[in-house]
Amino acid sequence: MTDRHLDIAIDQVRSVLVGKTHAPQVKAFFDEPTFTVSYVVSDAATGKAAIIDSVWNFDQASGRTSFESADAIIAYVTDQGLTVDWILETHAHADHLSAAPYLQEKLGGKLAIGREIVTVQGVFGKIFNEGTQFARDGSQFDRLLDDGDTLMVGEIPLVALHVPGHTPADIAYVVGDALFTGDTMFMPDYGSARADFPGGDARQLYRSVRRLMQLPDETRVFLCHDYKAPNRDEYMWETTILAERTGNVHLHDGVSEDDFVAMRTQRDATLAMPKLILPSLQVNMRGGHLPEPDENGVSYLRLPVNLL
Repeated sequence: MTDRHLDIAIDQVRSVLVGKTHAPQVKAFFDEPTFTVSYVVSDAATGKAAIIDSVWNFDQASGRTSFESADAIIAYVTDQGLTVDWILETHAHADHLSAAPYLQEKLGGKLAIGREIVTVQGVFGKIFNEGTQFARDGSQFDRLLDDGDTLMVGEIPLVALHVPGHTPADIAYVVGDALFTGDTMFMPDYGSARADFPGGDARQLYRSVRRLMQLPDETRVFLCHDYKAPNRDEYMWETTILAERTGNVHLHDGVSEDDFVAMRTQRDATLAMPKLILPSLQVNMRGGHLPEPDENGVSYLRLPVNLL
């Protein structure tokens, strides 16, 4: 995608915000075992809502799943009398399983993700040696989003921005004055996401974050994860574009692309694989569904040995 097209999408977001008050209500749900923050974003005027990056609880040792995190979202939506129109994923997560199908069954709404999920399906379909029965066309989702696509949360516009780097398929969502970054950047004192997964690219990540930092300084920024920076005792997941642009330890104003790439490459080489990456990707590339069960009615997740 050319810089011109990127600028058009950012200008599109700015045009939505200029002269208007679009401040959605945002409710966060933090899942400490995976350090993941899920969100319910709603329009107070209409009661319409979107859910972003839900968590399906999974115990790897036993292979058992549960829905505590998703049920907390359902309880909130029900208590507030909200109608869910959209269930959104910022990307195919490597650290938790998505609860999207369960939430869709209980609350309705359409499931959406970035169009480049087909690239991720192609890469990991090969890694997990999936057969031809695994569709690699994104058909597991109700809508595939292109850069600049606009949805509505009630009367509040939601603009999808393609922000590759962590994975090829990452999408950030601007909902009124709120930005949901997915895995691009974290709290200013923690920095940026890794870029060493298959299809990841530190240069793309740098440019994606720089693009987001063109948004108005007062834009509220909601992060997908927090791991507590050194010397910080509390989890945090809300900041502003101004705070990120001026204070992000990896990506503040003045950090060059080459310096960031060198830092990110060196840092990523020291990181362990996420604990749930293998089960998560098999489920999340299917839109939150388990693989088709075997003849005994049980679904199985694969573990490629000495491949990654």
